[in-house]
Amino acid sequence: MAITEKDVKRISLILFIALLAALVYLILKPVLLSIIGGLILAYIFYPVYKWIRKGVKSGALSAALISILVLAIIMVPIWFLLPMMSQQVFELFKFTQELDTNNLVRTIFPAASEQLISQLDATINKTISQITSSLLSTMIDFLINFAVISLHLLLMAFVFFFALKDESRLRDFAAGLSPLNKNQENQLVKQFKDITESLIYGQVVAGILQGVFAGIGFYVFGVPNALILTVAAMVLSVIPVIGPSLIYLPVTVYLIATGNPLLAIGFLLYNVILVSSVDSIFRSHFVSRRTKMHQAIILIGMIGGLLIFGILGLILGPLILAYFITFLKAYKDKTLSSLFAS
Repeated sequence: MAITEKDVKRISLILFIALLAALVYLILKPVLLSIIGGLILAYIFYPVYKWIRKGVKSGALSAALISILVLAIIMVPIWFLLPMMSQQVFELFKFTQELDTNNLVRTIFPAASEQLISQLDATINKTISQITSSLLSTMIDFLINFAVISLHLLLMAFVFFFALKDESRLRDFAAGLSPLNKNQENQLVKQFKDITESLIYGQVVAGILQGVFAGIGFYVFGVPNALILTVAAMVLSVIPVIGPSLIYLPVTVYLIATGNPLLAIGFLLYNVILVSSVDSIFRSHFVSRRTKMHQAIILIGMIGGLLIFGILGLILGPLILAYFITFLKAYKDKTLSSLFAS
């Protein structure tokens, strides 16, 4: 079949668009996670923006006010808490280097054999050394790259501002690009909204709140290096199945080993009763009732996302998996099959 001039123009246009798409990807690649982070923040704070918008007629002013608020929420803790966190990381590293794990193991397992005590001692020492070294390395990298991180935060703030200010335009633009009809689009948008809200509010926001309650317990019961432990509890609380128990159980053992059994019991009861209740109340409401999403999918998505995208992958990983499963279900239920058939 002969290639006509029209075919040449069509192929040239496709190649030109593909070239532009590749160049756009290369431009956006270094800042892609900052853009996505700004969009996620805009989604989280959109209800607050709507509430402010009722009293402030200007959309730009409303977006500016909420942007200043969010920047303050992010930057003020960093400005005041970063020196304290740096000090506590170094203190924690020094403490673990001086910790007599052999005596700790003997206190917890008094009837254990020498061989078992030696193996447990070596395992605990290796694990603690890896964790503290990783924390110390992360803190040093953060301090060294603070200027670059600040630039990413500034870009995130711009994306956040314009995503709120031009929300209706972005929605219309996305709808215009969609190949789906109105009914298909509404069904998928509703499912995506439920998934996004359940993950962001049910996993992330509830996890952070649970970590805050765990942090209050660290301070109330006089646990050393409470700030860095609170941050670790927040991160672990976001991850399903694992949770802050990975922090408060070793702390309970530490309190027992240091001769504070009553304090340890009170600390453990506080976490089991109060901290765990935050998880059951929020996550059962947002995750289970809204989407019936299995915790295994969220866990796999978070771990995979963390390895690929870093800390933001805790949100992106499960969202990508959940969206993909939603598309598969939509195709199975004939919601999208007509689109592919045509």
